[in-house]
Amino acid sequence: MRGFRATRTGIAAAAMLMLAGCAGGDFRPVSDLPVKIGQPYQVRGTTYVPAADPGYDMLGYASWYGNESGNRTSNGERFRPDWITAAHTTLPLPTYVEVTALDTGRRILVRVNDRGPFARSTRIIDLSRAAAELLGMKAQGQAPVRVRRVEPPERDRERLRKGKPAEALSPVPEGILRNLRGQLAAPTSSGGDAGFDR
Repeated sequence: MRGFRATRTGIAAAAMLMLAGCAGGDFRPVSDLPVKIGQPYQVRGTTYVPAADPGYDMLGYASWYGNESGNRTSNGERFRPDWITAAHTTLPLPTYVEVTALDTGRRILVRVNDRGPFARSTRIIDLSRAAAELLGMKAQGQAPVRVRRVEPPERDRERLRKGKPAEALSPVPEGILRNLRGQLAAPTSSGGDAGFDR
């Protein structure tokens, strides 16, 4: 009888371990629907209010993250550092943005599927490792950027949903970059987001 009880206990323990393992892999499929906006939330004493913002166009700084491989993103997908994704505090999930590195003029399309950055600074977006590499800012850790919400064609959306880069974009001309750098450097009450040359 003792042997039967021990075997039954062992089977139950094994089943619990298997269920725990499955629970860790229960991620939302990568999809653009439904779009999640979410309720206001607080991190480290700061309140963030997610909202649809079709005209979003901001200057600030980007950083990158890659140690959270396999973790769940804020919209339930699996975080993959080798995909072209990003975290933003308030844009709907997912949202597609064009990120321009103001140091080099490189531009890429990025799919926002997570929340962050939450540092009290001028950082406006956290990029995946692969996105940082495409922009040429991985070694820097942080770089000045312009982040602009866009509606890319379905072929680019599909590539990003599959973890591949979207079609390459031409670099921003130096004259426009100088203008954007000047706007970022100029002190403003709103954080420096208006009057861009497109």
